[in-house]
Amino acid sequence: MFNGWKLGLFIWVLSIFPLACFSANFVPVDNYLIDCGSPTNTSVRNRIFVADNSAKNFLSTQRDILASTTSKSITSFDDSPLYQTARIFDGSSKFTFSIRQNGRHWIRLYFYPFTNGTFNLSTANFAVSTQNHILLSNFNVQKDPIMKEFSVNVTSSTLVINFTPSNNSFAFLNAIEVVSLPDGLIADDAQTINPRGAYSGLSSQALETVARVNMGGPTVSFENDTLQRTWIPDRGFLIQPNLAANVSNIGAVNYPKGGATENTAPATVYGTLTEMNSASDPKSNFNVTWEFNVNLGFQYLLRLHFCDIVSKALNELYFNVYIDSFIAARDVDLSNLVNALATPYYMDFVTAVTARNKLRISIGSSSLNDYPNAILNGLEILKMNNSMGGLSEATVLSSSGSNSKKNVGMIVGVSLGTVTAVVLVGVFFIFCTKRRQLLRQGHSKTWIPLSIGGKSHTMGSKYSNGTTTSAASNLGYRFPFLAVHEATNDFDESWVIGIGGFGKVYKGELNDGTKVAVKRGNPRSQQGLAEFRTEIEMLSQFRHRHLVSLIGYCDEKSEMILIYEYMENGTLKGHLYGSGFPSLSWKQRLEICIGAARGLHYLHTGYAKAVIHRDVKSANILLDENLMAKVADFGLSKTGPEIDQTHVSTAVKGSFGYLDPEYFRRQQLTEKSDVYSFGVVLFEVLCARPVIDPSLPREMVNLAEWAMKWQKKGQLDQIIDSTLVGKIRPDSLRKFGETAEKCLADFGVDRPSMGDVLWNLEYALQLQEAVIQGDPEDNSTNMIELSPQVNNFNQDASVSATQFEDSSANDLSGVSMSRVFSQLVKSEGR
Repeated sequence: MFNGWKLGLFIWVLSIFPLACFSANFVPVDNYLIDCGSPTNTSVRNRIFVADNSAKNFLSTQRDILASTTSKSITSFDDSPLYQTARIFDGSSKFTFSIRQNGRHWIRLYFYPFTNGTFNLSTANFAVSTQNHILLSNFNVQKDPIMKEFSVNVTSSTLVINFTPSNNSFAFLNAIEVVSLPDGLIADDAQTINPRGAYSGLSSQALETVARVNMGGPTVSFENDTLQRTWIPDRGFLIQPNLAANVSNIGAVNYPKGGATENTAPATVYGTLTEMNSASDPKSNFNVTWEFNVNLGFQYLLRLHFCDIVSKALNELYFNVYIDSFIAARDVDLSNLVNALATPYYMDFVTAVTARNKLRISIGSSSLNDYPNAILNGLEILKMNNSMGGLSEATVLSSSGSNSKKNVGMIVGVSLGTVTAVVLVGVFFIFCTKRRQLLRQGHSKTWIPLSIGGKSHTMGSKYSNGTTTSAASNLGYRFPFLAVHEATNDFDESWVIGIGGFGKVYKGELNDGTKVAVKRGNPRSQQGLAEFRTEIEMLSQFRHRHLVSLIGYCDEKSEMILIYEYMENGTLKGHLYGSGFPSLSWKQRLEICIGAARGLHYLHTGYAKAVIHRDVKSANILLDENLMAKVADFGLSKTGPEIDQTHVSTAVKGSFGYLDPEYFRRQQLTEKSDVYSFGVVLFEVLCARPVIDPSLPREMVNLAEWAMKWQKKGQLDQIIDSTLVGKIRPDSLRKFGETAEKCLADFGVDRPSMGDVLWNLEYALQLQEAVIQGDPEDNSTNMIELSPQVNNFNQDASVSATQFEDSSANDLSGVSMSRVFSQLVKSEGR
């Protein structure tokens, strides 16, 4: 009778023998193949899955429950023999595999929810996890057989795979593979798309295969792939198949030395492709686009495979690659990259966190082409784990009963010992002490449950510590309170870098050295749940170089905490007045305004529906170490009107001094409300003074009204920041003043879009930096042609203001904004 290690060795040798015969390119060091529930070994295309009873040494389970089916409905599947039997887990169970060589491994799990006289596997609901990653959560298979493929980087001597039934359900498994992968198959680095840049850290990521597609060719089954992958045809993913044509020349493929190999993708993938169906028309101008379903709230690794089997000579084919609406690679010349034709090459890209459930990949011709064409041979889409190590849309951890405690232990791999118990007792004692203090002070208020995306998310109360299920799209951003506590040095008051309407902002540093800004909600603040929820919803969707990135949030222990990327140079407001920073040059101010305008323009146009910030002000424009501007604070943001609507009717919110008077009067919100607020910021940048200053004479209290009087008189240079006197070219100041003036038009229809504002600010910067022989100032406007779209700032409005008169009781058009503003004493009040 075999002992444990001999049995493991037997299974390993048995399983790799046929594979070694099949492929001389790669022989996996670890290769465990198990047919769960089967009494005999199962051969699937030259691979042997050992019988269930031969692998029991790897399994720890409460009871042996096996099931089988005689169904003939799955015989068309290549791996159908694996789906005839199953092992069922009615309690927490685990496989423990000995790992001989650390590195990335496949984990392939086979599921088929058959029904026999005893079990209906379609009712199973469970989670699957490793020591470091949650692979599946709240998982259920309804009908067809499915194989879930993951790859994880194993750094220990064992790999533990846990199966944990959810609630009173059970788990099941038809077959399992744990197979090591070639070193370097997934590099540590890739390119990001939005914003464009370098990404590192892929080696530590768990990945789930979402799609593996053979462009222009048929299905490539796993026996024709050295790593047993299956590649499916691309036709079903093409948005307009008539724009695509297929090419095949498998025999021409020639793998390079030191580049892509057969392990990267087989020749049957590199030898077929989809290209533009240009129909011999040299004027063709279109993209070939594929669309794939993805999950919200995750980043994706995209591997694009190329092999030029269509060109007759080098430097003949140039093309562009797009991911969603962003250009990923421009003017790609494969022959220049590999110095040969018909030579495999691949590119890796990492997306931003997805804000929609569709992902598009497009190819299009470059302007460098004599004849329009573009190609793509293969594509792999791999979901990356979120910041909590999860790959599932929703991680469900039951928090009641002794069984659930065991489940949690299985999923996160944590064993609670005496030391942990002591710590918990101490934390509980401190919590109770603090709570009694709050009760004595009359501040026993706790936050109410947060609901995001239609799912309940307990934020923490006297009944919960906030550990229940979060919304799928935001799960990856959730930080434990202890981690935030440690990052801020126990919320050290000396680390406070700002105080706003929501609460204090602390400087912090995460365990990996990442600097962060931690905004801690104040329960007594008038801002709270709605702003907290909106901030998470908005920033978890957006990734733009001019928008502050959300790193995470915490809702434990009755807290509302938001964690952002750290901005070294604080707020634009702080650099303009009151904080002792060195004065900004005019060029720096223009570049900051341009960056903020780009961020707002993205909000207004980057998605199907505009996002209106609703609180644009200098305190919400942050500066990084290079003084690059990023728009922050999305707590008041709202999605814009539907296509058939002109506005969103909503209660007035914002910051006094920046508030759009039309929005204030009519309670009708549009993107132009942000444009008005940004116009106030422009004058604030120019004059370097608060937008509301009650200490000044009455006519100067409100910056927007005061600056507009000087602008209309053509004497704006009389009120500019004293440090800028004599340093601004007149034409640059003129264009800047005209832009700000147009932003502050009484009616939104008369205001420019943020795109037009951006164009004019960039033009003002060009005028400032123009170097012209002769008269450098008076002739500067002759050097740059004005855009017809935006060079109409001085024309009369084409729409009469009477069109916007509103007879409703909420119309406050008779209210003097001067009278309102003159009674305000705090510019930051909302």
